[in-house]
Amino acid sequence: MELLDPRVDFVFKRIFGSENNKDVLLAFLNRIFTEAGEPPLTEIILMNPYTDKDDPLDKQSIFDVYAKTVEGKLIDIEMQLFNKYDIEKRTLFYWSKRYASQLKEGEKYPQLKKCVTINILNYSFLLNEEYHNVFHLREDRTGISLVDDIEIHFLELPKLNDAVSPQGGLVNWLLFLKGTDISEWEVLKMNEPELKKAMDTLQYLSQDSEARRLYEARQKYLHDEASMMEAAKQAGLKEGLKEGRQEVAKNMLALNLDMATIAKATGLTEQEINALMK
Repeated sequence: MELLDPRVDFVFKRIFGSENNKDVLLAFLNRIFTEAGEPPLTEIILMNPYTDKDDPLDKQSIFDVYAKTVEGKLIDIEMQLFNKYDIEKRTLFYWSKRYASQLKEGEKYPQLKKCVTINILNYSFLLNEEYHNVFHLREDRTGISLVDDIEIHFLELPKLNDAVSPQGGLVNWLLFLKGTDISEWEVLKMNEPELKKAMDTLQYLSQDSEARRLYEARQKYLHDEASMMEAAKQAGLKEGLKEGRQEVAKNMLALNLDMATIAKATGLTEQEINALMK
């Protein structure tokens, strides 16, 4: 049996974002927060639990996991299979929407609660070797915290290379998400008993024909979206290069250089250069 990829957001939410698996989510979150030096949570409330109505091809379906602690702290977890670029600005944009949406008309600023964003990336993003990075709003030189309300985690799966061995804690959860071979699962859950339920859920989904159909539809959608974004990026680069060559040609024309020299230097045709002259 070929297992579904838990990194596909549809599957990730089925494992961590359903009411039946709140204990799995709580254990996972506590490993993240413990590694960041924060106290563990005792209870969470799912704000957007997975339901059978979630359609993998519906753009309105939200496959992140959104939860709240009993104290009111908001936690948003996103799994990013492909690099959508500008992840830092996108993260701040959606963090700010979550933060601002807490206040109803007439309510006061002290009622705002802390918002935590957790990005799990299937690609490397930050220019360091750490697989887990945490950002807060602090003064640059002294480290004094301005406010504790913003907290952003980046968990980068590629930075867990094959040399990393299961050791308990967050690493074991991330190795499971990364797709560690099923033969290693016994070792992974040895120090992380809550992982067993996540593994059982993935195995169940992998055997369910309807879940596999939805998974394949979602996977195709994500691959198509990533391909279109990459094509648009390459088209933009080509357009930028062409504009750059045209600018160089204009400068060479101003120096009264001959057509053949300009064409050779820029790669533009004589027809394109003549159009610039006009």
